[in-house]
Amino acid sequence: MSATPVVRVEGEGIKRWFYGGGTHTWKVTNEDTDGAFFMFEDVMEQGKMTPLHKHPKNDELTYLLEGEILSRIDGVEHKLGAGSVTFVPRGVEHAFVVLSPVAKLVTVQNPGDSQAFYWNASEAATNDGPGPVDFARIGQVAQETGQTEILGPPPFPHP
Repeated sequence: MSATPVVRVEGEGIKRWFYGGGTHTWKVTNEDTDGAFFMFEDVMEQGKMTPLHKHPKNDELTYLLEGEILSRIDGVEHKLGAGSVTFVPRGVEHAFVVLSPVAKLVTVQNPGDSQAFYWNASEAATNDGPGPVDFARIGQVAQETGQTEILGPPPFPHP
């Protein structure tokens, strides 16, 4: 297989509900790039938070398009707004919580093999509303794929 050119405009892409909360729109897949990377847009509601986790074999780049999040990377908290970017090298612990009513971001991971975690921890979105949240499934898929290591609960106070 080899990489193929991809052009997807606003609203195009494969939509999936992520069991950790949020709707992913897959803009570029691991298959598109022959394993180099993948990229998805993520739309989340206020209060959505991730457990403290790391990606042992993958680097993660996130660009916040709109909204506000509180991100914790390697033990340091950063309040971020639209236009902010984070780069988390493989093996570095991180988590975030959505502070604004809605947040929209783009995530890129390199190499693209960790797509299996996100894909298996989600399901096809059937409409634009919120989907199911199932943290037990997130943990199960993390163990099965080995692409994400859950280190503990979210390091933020619960709303």
